[in-house]
Amino acid sequence: GFGMTTPATVGGKIFLIFYGLIGCAGTILFFNLFLERLITVIAYVMKSCHERQLRSKGLLPHNSRRGSGTSEVDSLAGWKPSVYYVMLILCVASLIISCCASAMYTPIEGWSYFDSLYFCFVAFSTIGFGDLVSSQNTKYESQGLYRFGNFVFILMGVCCIYSLFNVISIVIKQSINWILKKLACRCCHRCQRKLLRSRRNVVMPGNVRNRRNISIETDVVNESDTDGRRLSGEMISMKDFLASNKVSLAIMQKQLSETANGYPRQMSSNSKQNGFSGGVGALAIMNNRLAETSVDR
Repeated sequence: GFGMTTPATVGGKIFLIFYGLIGCAGTILFFNLFLERLITVIAYVMKSCHERQLRSKGLLPHNSRRGSGTSEVDSLAGWKPSVYYVMLILCVASLIISCCASAMYTPIEGWSYFDSLYFCFVAFSTIGFGDLVSSQNTKYESQGLYRFGNFVFILMGVCCIYSLFNVISIVIKQSINWILKKLACRCCHRCQRKLLRSRRNVVMPGNVRNRRNISIETDVVNESDTDGRRLSGEMISMKDFLASNKVSLAIMQKQLSETANGYPRQMSSNSKQNGFSGGVGALAIMNNRLAETSVDR
């Protein structure tokens, strides 16, 4: 859209909107089909060159034919051309078409060669600023031939530049994915190190600690990862908590048993003097510890 021809009436503008939907969609489809055929041809040529290189190195037999055996087909079954080679070939093709078109525009339009190259890029990439437009003079020498050449160059140039843009977008996507993967790996390593440092003094769940669960009843290690797995989403499972406090539970059970059977633990005179009573369970353990520390003091 250089702007040299525009609709003037309301009907023409409405027609342009609906026609542009179908016309632009068909044009993009044509460019995509052109890109597929172009890449197919490039891949075929590059595969033929690759086969010649393999034959020259002795990796493929020279007398093998494609219809006679499957050894050559099997050896090249997974081979694909590099996207960088395809991008290089499309870039060279675009430069050749632009240089040839500039050589035509320079003497006929009276532009400099650099301005002609600039016009080729703006026109072939469908930017269309409109500062330079071809075929605007009233008379040309061989005007019909010039317009036909202009049409051919613009069509070929747009196809090549569009294909080049698509391949460049693939390369940019691969580069961004590679950078994000590297950054994610570094962030994951740093987060894992910080997590391990923060959890050195924390009771770790069984499936995190060596990926094994300790059974309280049998005092052995269960190799199954699914045994005792936390299903409720709590930070530490009850089995891991009980396993880490097994000694305290044993003392608590012993004290409860003695209290129930009528054999209470004899309190020392020091503890009575200090005012610390026996208690039951965890309270008794704490009171005994306080009594010991008070005696030491």
